[in-house]
Amino acid sequence: MKPAPFDYTRPADLPGALKALGGDGARALAGGQSLGPMLNLRLARPGLLVDLRRVDELRRIEQRGDALVLGAMTTHASIEDGQVPDTTRGMLRRVAADIAYRAVRTRGTMGGSLAHADPAADWVTALTALDATLTIARGGGTSTALMAGFMTGAFATALGDGAMLTAISIPSLSDRARWGYYKICRKPGEFADAIGAVVLDPARDYRRVVMGAVGGAPVVLESLAAKLPFDSTPTLTRAEIEAAAPAMDSVDRQLHVVAVERALAQAYAR
Repeated sequence: MKPAPFDYTRPADLPGALKALGGDGARALAGGQSLGPMLNLRLARPGLLVDLRRVDELRRIEQRGDALVLGAMTTHASIEDGQVPDTTRGMLRRVAADIAYRAVRTRGTMGGSLAHADPAADWVTALTALDATLTIARGGGTSTALMAGFMTGAFATALGDGAMLTAISIPSLSDRARWGYYKICRKPGEFADAIGAVVLDPARDYRRVVMGAVGGAPVVLESLAAKLPFDSTPTLTRAEIEAAAPAMDSVDRQLHVVAVERALAQAYAR
């Protein structure tokens, strides 16, 4: 299929991009790996496509205090290849390397994935586990939002019309930090059926366990995380994990329980 007719613009800077996105029916285009198929299937019908590839401000990478700040146009492949410093003790590279296929990772961007908000996408779960903070630009200035509340449902975010995700701030992990990330797919490269993500950092007294690919926003398992020790293997039962997903059917719940259990096993094996 071919997309419905639309106008196209390729602004050279952030103010120009924000101005273009302020019009009715405008949609930002980053790597195009998610939006492109939706255009072809006519699931998305923007009146104006705003191509962000010339906006250099969205490619900046810097260290600010104890956080790594990645521009929204940072590609999955640049993280996988080590072109981006990984201050998460390898978690960013691990997640990036397992996204879809190499061709997708070469063009696909972290910001585009987050703004698209596919429930089965890797970054929406991994960055929730890492407690990332997002920078959002609008015509009137900028604001920040926690990743844990940014995604409001399947393909829905708190971004709003005329706004753009410009950067992602990811807290650095200490030398004592542990993490695990496990996803279940029918075959490599496909969308995940279940994701488990665990991050434990005693330096910040930080514990987080997240279930992803749940059909909507990732689920933060706060009560489960609160029981996790930092330096010894937890004695958790399967029932405690299952209790966090009472509405799932038995097969789906089993997949998510296994994903979380294996992410926990990875974390405590590190």
